[in-house]
Amino acid sequence: MINYNQEDGLNCTVTYRLIQDEQGFLWIGSDNGFFRFDGIEFKNYNAKQGLKNIEVLGVLTLKNKILIIPFLNNIAYLEKGAIYNTDTDPELRKIKTGTGGFEAYYNKQRDESFILNTTDLSCIYKYKNGKVQTIPLYINPDKNRFSLIDFDTNSFELLLSDQNNNIFSYNILKKKKHVFIIKLEKKEWLVQLKNNILISINKNGNKIFLYRRKGDTFNKIHTLELEKEHDIHDIHIDDNERLLVSLNSGGILFFNQPITNFSPSKKPYLFLQDYVINDILIDKDKNIWFSSRDNGIFFISKNFFANYINYFSEIKNSANITSIAANSNSVFLGYNVSKAAIYSPNKKYTEFVLDHSQKNEHRAIFANDKTVLFGQTQRVSQMNLSNFKSFTPKSLQTFNIKNIVPYLDNEVLICNSSNVSRYNYQLKKIVDTLFNERSYTALSYQPDSLFVGSFKDLYKVNVKNKQKKLFLEGYYFTDLKKLKDNLYAGATNLHGIVIFNNHKILKQITQADGLVTNQIKKIDIEKPNILWASTNTGLIRIELTKNKPKINLFTQTDGLPSDKVAGCVIKKDTLYIGTSKGLGILSIKELLTQQKFINKKVIINSVIIGAREYFDISNNLTTESPHNDIIFNLSFPDFTSQGKISYKYKMEGLNDNWNISNSSKIIYNSLPPGKYIFKVFGLGHGGKQSYTYASMPIEIKPRFWQTWWFKAAAALLMILPIVIVINITLHKQRDKKLKKIIHEKKIAELELQAIKAQINPHFIYNCLNSIQFLLYKKDYNETENYLDIFSQMIRKTLHYSEKTFMSVQEETEYLSLYLNMEKLRLKDQLEYTITVSERVNPEWQIPSLLVQPFVENAIKHGISGLKDRKGKIDIAFDYSDSTLSIAIEDNGVGIQNKQETMAKNNSFGVKLSQKRIDTFKQLFDTNVVLEINSLSEKTYGTQIKLYISPYENKNTGLHH
Repeated sequence: MINYNQEDGLNCTVTYRLIQDEQGFLWIGSDNGFFRFDGIEFKNYNAKQGLKNIEVLGVLTLKNKILIIPFLNNIAYLEKGAIYNTDTDPELRKIKTGTGGFEAYYNKQRDESFILNTTDLSCIYKYKNGKVQTIPLYINPDKNRFSLIDFDTNSFELLLSDQNNNIFSYNILKKKKHVFIIKLEKKEWLVQLKNNILISINKNGNKIFLYRRKGDTFNKIHTLELEKEHDIHDIHIDDNERLLVSLNSGGILFFNQPITNFSPSKKPYLFLQDYVINDILIDKDKNIWFSSRDNGIFFISKNFFANYINYFSEIKNSANITSIAANSNSVFLGYNVSKAAIYSPNKKYTEFVLDHSQKNEHRAIFANDKTVLFGQTQRVSQMNLSNFKSFTPKSLQTFNIKNIVPYLDNEVLICNSSNVSRYNYQLKKIVDTLFNERSYTALSYQPDSLFVGSFKDLYKVNVKNKQKKLFLEGYYFTDLKKLKDNLYAGATNLHGIVIFNNHKILKQITQADGLVTNQIKKIDIEKPNILWASTNTGLIRIELTKNKPKINLFTQTDGLPSDKVAGCVIKKDTLYIGTSKGLGILSIKELLTQQKFINKKVIINSVIIGAREYFDISNNLTTESPHNDIIFNLSFPDFTSQGKISYKYKMEGLNDNWNISNSSKIIYNSLPPGKYIFKVFGLGHGGKQSYTYASMPIEIKPRFWQTWWFKAAAALLMILPIVIVINITLHKQRDKKLKKIIHEKKIAELELQAIKAQINPHFIYNCLNSIQFLLYKKDYNETENYLDIFSQMIRKTLHYSEKTFMSVQEETEYLSLYLNMEKLRLKDQLEYTITVSERVNPEWQIPSLLVQPFVENAIKHGISGLKDRKGKIDIAFDYSDSTLSIAIEDNGVGIQNKQETMAKNNSFGVKLSQKRIDTFKQLFDTNVVLEINSLSEKTYGTQIKLYISPYENKNTGLHH
């Protein structure tokens, strides 16, 4: 039994009625107000909270409030964390309960409750939606005293008995009585009606009468005669129709059989005989609660109660078991004193003391069908199972025992603080010492070889020559077991479970794999791939798989007497578990079919935002800064965890990380504005999680200066001056740069005009030289033709020199005119061709007078001096890759190297053309590239190429 009293926060003397509400909370009436228990905290409501009468029999849980039933008058209720009494809610004054106490009933479907004065049945009070209605009863209470048995809120029928034990019902709406047929003994006292079973007792308290209602008749089904007279305080029927009877003299009688299949020969179980029990509650999880007169409340879990009733209800079994073993017939237990016990399948339990002079703790037990060895701290006791006599061999009287391990026929290995010894229990003597160091465990793995675990290492020991070899270093092995051939499992004190063979470790199972602890006491084998590990935090079942092992933890919540497990014995489907609070006997199948999750969810009791506490959390809660500190008050009423509760939670919208806390108050400080969802799981004992999470939406609204529009406006106001300053600065820089560009362009234009001004005299000078040459030769006809062409050339040159650009067609016409003029001068020594590709648009614009100086230079320096061949000029216009190319080739003397080329081409016309190219680049973003190549390797002559393209493929009007 778990006892909760003043030390746990239940600060009262007497506890009365117990009730569990829909959420799972336990409510307790007491002589100091009433309490709400969530498995961890007892929350007390008394005069400080507004109760006018702190002697509270119990409470009634309504839909949205808790109706408080005091021992005397002054009914009250609890709603949203506050208590309302007859002063704060005048409607309650209509309920006159008097001084004799009262009963209350609730109909959940109609959300209405009924309150009756048990000593004055003149009326009944209906309480609904905060209003009280008085319903008169016409049963003539002054002429005959009636006792209340029950009230059916669905049919509106009171079940009453009169002084003559006549039973009748009374419909409070129809005002009709109905008498039932029942034969009662003269001195019967009617107690209660449950599930159509009427219970009564005789005045002597040694008989309990059970009647089942069928139509208008109550038929007696059983008479239970108790061994002695008992002063019966109350009777309770559980869901399996088993009786629990509380006695005024102390204790509970439990009849472990249903009423419908009752065997009078089966005796009831008596427990809690030192305590007077006022009320019994079986909660939603089938755990049992008892309220007591002077000792708080008691709790026993469903699984443990079933284990107790089925196996150990007739024996005292609360000693600290430190070792356990079994043979084919019995289970042997060793305690933390020099006491041991034998438990046989027929449930015969025998305890005996092995040493009256000392209290030696048991460390290990070895048992077969003939002999048992009880290994204690300072000695080993041997028992003969044929006569159950025990003795201590002289050779085993001073050993500090650590373990006893089966070895050969009639032999065991005794591990102790000095060595590992072979003991022959048939000869009753030590026959050999195999290992001369402190040892904790051993295992024979070959006929002549052992594994021996010292304080920190595991050795291989040769039995014949006593030689040892270090096998695994740094492991404190507490137990070794063989799984199958060449496969072993070791329990360690710090490193979990180690799976190994004769050569190496194969697998290590630790907390990282799901173990609740790495400290393992013992290992017991169910199957080659299934083992059970005993720890101080429960019993662990480990199923070895190819990947991650499957691990289940079993604790008190699953029926173990205690989480501190010394070891276990497996017999078919049954586990015999030695714990610090006695022996547990459980079915493996039932353990494995238990729920892996807790069928509950966390309750959010209230939310504190700023300085205000909200109890109604059905609607979304909103707040704003500076009230953005939030506290969630939580409960997880999983009573089987016995207070070992924690919470796994996160604030969705803030981050996605799950946190774990042992506190029932989850605090978030200074949450930023936004929409959040608080989610929380409950974690019970052993890490079991609630089947789902509880959630609570929260919205933190921003203050006006936290809104996006305010931030945007503020940012705009901050950025605007900077933008203005930057804009002014950039504008000044642009103006300055623009002025510089304009200035540079003006200079370039002046340079271009100067260059053009230089081109005209240069060209005229060259032409006059040619005319002078013709006159010198007295070739007057040619001179006349030349002068005619020269006049046309002068006009066109003057015309084009005023223009910046000219079309390709105009350029070709101008070049033809010039070459014809030069052909007249050179007579038959010059030929030329001008070709324009189909890809070239004749209207494309190119810099004016750009090509002619290069053609003139080719004639003057390349062709005019030829003696062996006729001079030839080829001019070609082509277009590819967004570039116009103009090629000028001659078959003159050519060039020999770069220095010579530069020297030969250092003519005035070429220099002016190069300057014009640079000026066009600067003024019009027109890219003009000049190439001069020698053709001497193939034939003769020089090639000049001009490439004209706009920068970055921009359409500048140059062409296209």
